[in-house]
Amino acid sequence: MENVYFDSAATTQLREEVVDKMARVLKENYGNPSSTHSFGRSSKSLVEQARKTVAGILNVKASEIVFTSGGTEADNLALNSAVRDLKVERIITSRIEHHAVLYTVDQLKDCFDVEVEYVGLDAKGNVDLEDLENRLKSSEKKTLVSLMHVNNEIGNMIDLKRTAEIVKSYNALFHSDTVQSIGHFNLDLNEIPVDFTAVSAHKFHGPKGVGFAFVRRNSGLKPLIFGGEQERGHRAGTEGVHNIVGLEESLKLAYENLEEEQEYTVGLKKHFIESLEMEIPGVKFNGESGNLEKSTYTLINVCLPVSEEKALMLLFQLDLKGIACSKGSACQSGSDKGSHVLNAFLGENDLKKPSLRFSFSRYNTKEEIDYVVKTLKEFIES
Repeated sequence: MENVYFDSAATTQLREEVVDKMARVLKENYGNPSSTHSFGRSSKSLVEQARKTVAGILNVKASEIVFTSGGTEADNLALNSAVRDLKVERIITSRIEHHAVLYTVDQLKDCFDVEVEYVGLDAKGNVDLEDLENRLKSSEKKTLVSLMHVNNEIGNMIDLKRTAEIVKSYNALFHSDTVQSIGHFNLDLNEIPVDFTAVSAHKFHGPKGVGFAFVRRNSGLKPLIFGGEQERGHRAGTEGVHNIVGLEESLKLAYENLEEEQEYTVGLKKHFIESLEMEIPGVKFNGESGNLEKSTYTLINVCLPVSEEKALMLLFQLDLKGIACSKGSACQSGSDKGSHVLNAFLGENDLKKPSLRFSFSRYNTKEEIDYVVKTLKEFIES
């Protein structure tokens, strides 16, 4: 095998149908959606149809969908506006959130003197909901809770509805980064009392550079980017019509094929886990990623029985063999720092060993998994 891609949590391959539809829009619908002539109206209708499609899938109102450049902007929009405009004084989050949340929270703490608390985690990296509730009841300050639905490095999942109900029972706001879950799980946001979510199209076989924020109706959220009245005043800037249509098509196809592709990908993950356990004694799965019942079906995070010295060559050797995976999250590429997620709950001995994230999709095969496991085994035994 020449090239094996197991980094779908970083980004996914575009579906051919998405590429075809985006190409047609680029050629035929080049009008500015804010223009009042026929060219503009044609583009505007595509944007609004996409908004309706997304809203229908999530069972929310079209006016609650705000198109953004991706999940990071959507996270920033919700968190910044909550503090600046909704007068949030305290944020409760966890130390295993994406940096789009953690770095934003740090900035808000520095600039607005927001009180920040980190909810407890168990030995597997799961959020302690009892600790969350104790923190919520400990203060009368206006509070926002930000907890991701599916962790992008270890795959742990929170019970989104239960968590949201706990948060709302204390009259707090609830934001969830759903970048790794929407497109992979059915979520009825009309039934889940979350105020804000973040979504990125390139995580479900759509284009990069586009996503959306779900913003609960009458939330009071105000724009992060100024300069125009696009997105009903929530986000200035000319909409990327081709990207928005690509997001719509990829999300629609994700849910039309969800049951079939979920079953297929679960089979891949199960095969990966069983093969690693059989061929590599001493292998461990970080967080809940080795538990099919408690983690997303799209990734595993593996701690390998390799010395620190040998670990330095592991990713290089895998790349030479044509295998793409991640050490920590792709957003940390080029950094010498260890994974902040693993550092939050792993013991010192396991932190000294190499951990790799393998994430997969409908485009992977069991033969590719066998090749990866064989390559890992040969490296460890060499």
